[in-house]
Amino acid sequence: MTACGLDFGTSNTTLGVQDAGGFRLLALDGARTTLPTAVFFDFEHDRTTIGQEAIDAYVSGVEGRLMRSIKSMLGTDLIDADTALRKGRISFRAVIGTFLDLVKARAEQALGSELGGGELSDVVVGRPVHFVDGDPAGDAAAEETLGQIARAAGFRNVSFQFEPIAAALDYEQQVAGEELALIADIGGGTSDFSVVRIGPERRGKADRAGDILANDGIRVGGTDFDRDLSLATAMPELGLGSAMKRAGLLAPRSIYFDLATWSKINFLYTAKAMAELERLQRDSAEPEKIERLIGIVEHRQGHALAMAVERTKIALSDREAAELALDWGEGDLALAVDREALNRATGSLAARIGSRIRDCLADAGVTADRIDAVFLTGGSTLLPQVRAAILAEAPDARVVEGNIFGSVGLGLTVEALRRYG
Repeated sequence: MTACGLDFGTSNTTLGVQDAGGFRLLALDGARTTLPTAVFFDFEHDRTTIGQEAIDAYVSGVEGRLMRSIKSMLGTDLIDADTALRKGRISFRAVIGTFLDLVKARAEQALGSELGGGELSDVVVGRPVHFVDGDPAGDAAAEETLGQIARAAGFRNVSFQFEPIAAALDYEQQVAGEELALIADIGGGTSDFSVVRIGPERRGKADRAGDILANDGIRVGGTDFDRDLSLATAMPELGLGSAMKRAGLLAPRSIYFDLATWSKINFLYTAKAMAELERLQRDSAEPEKIERLIGIVEHRQGHALAMAVERTKIALSDREAAELALDWGEGDLALAVDREALNRATGSLAARIGSRIRDCLADAGVTADRIDAVFLTGGSTLLPQVRAAILAEAPDARVVEGNIFGSVGLGLTVEALRRYG
């Protein structure tokens, strides 16, 4: 029987255990400890894959259905809705269950090869501070649903910890003295914050409630940055904002919002949606742009476009400019996108992150000058604009770079040892 920490993220997933050397993440994706949160239902070979293998199968052209951002369904009415596969339909609850089943199996296989075996019986699962903004009932329902799914996957005892608190527990393993830390965990689906007292003498405390001054969060993450960058760059080339033949009318924004939102792309792959696009082209004053749009939808390349936008965003994290290729369907096109375009497209999202940090500090009853360190984790903290928005709220604090994709999982493992031994 082994206790573990599970960080089931919108974009990536990790799982950690304790060994003789301390806390470690298990290899879930070949030799990699970070597993992309992706499920591919392979219609050609009638099998299901997860992680990078799932993404690679989709990109290589294997016929099937790729699903990402599945965590974002928690707390929404869609969790028990179903979606089409080749041979019937499947609920989003079942999709998450399939993913966690396979994660647990891979982790137990890694546990056997790396540490001599064992069943993963007890788990502390990370959760955002708010699954759903401003909806306590929906938030509680999301946690209950995830707990049910984890138990159905074979975990006997399931409990939860806020993701930023988990990151704080990971950071605490390396500090030499007492600190007041602002934890910023900016992931794929949410941005979460905690103000926490940490220190070597606090590590062994059974009750840490008094050390947690405040938690807050907002449903803004990397997928939102992808969507807004797509709407600002790729979608105008596909007709967003273009004029209709009838004076004063523009192409409907909803089509482009769906194409820019991973979980909604599949809604466009229907006969009804294609008929709507063909009507749009007939009525458009710029039909060549709608032709590009039709080409992408007709060839079912919406998810490939979303991944291209995501790659462009990531490239702009450390470069001033990058190319976004629209090379599917008719009328191939390459767009030059610079960091300023990313900043313009996503500035309001970064501002919301900064505003929520101010709320968190106010809830904690501390001023910015009292924060000793800002601990950064989550892939979206690599975006310069996001980092600037965070650090502006505690400008005198020391900046600590966490394990970008692993800190939460490691901290959940620390908590699992405390709770389950």
